[in-house]
Amino acid sequence: QVQLVESGGGLVQAGDSLRLSCVVSGRAVSTYIMGWFRQAPGKEREFVAGISRTGSRTFYADSVKGRFTISRDNAKNTVDLQMNSLKPEDTAVYYCAGDKVWRGDYFVTTTQAEYDDWGQGTQVTVSS
Repeated sequence: QVQLVESGGGLVQAGDSLRLSCVVSGRAVSTYIMGWFRQAPGKEREFVAGISRTGSRTFYADSVKGRFTISRDNAKNTVDLQMNSLKPEDTAVYYCAGDKVWRGDYFVTTTQAEYDDWGQGTQVTVSS
């Protein structure tokens, strides 16, 4: 059984930082393109950040570019999302996801329909 488990969410004030972690079991994380998505109440789930299989390429939504950093440690089977300068509009449930289809060493998937395995999410709340 493949499981993705997120952790690190919480309640913070605007300007604070959080680091989310995603631990993958049942499958080598090196066989996934990995991504983070988020969904705020009443809104559609949206792409936040993605990272290629080897970590050589990353891609970010414009709304988080320069503030968030995605990273992976294939040896530890983990993917992290460092979130700095948090804003109230960052409030959402954050999901870790893996795309298992081979797309090369440098591709980053941004479409949620192409991701195969998902975590249950972790709540991030940013107060003003």
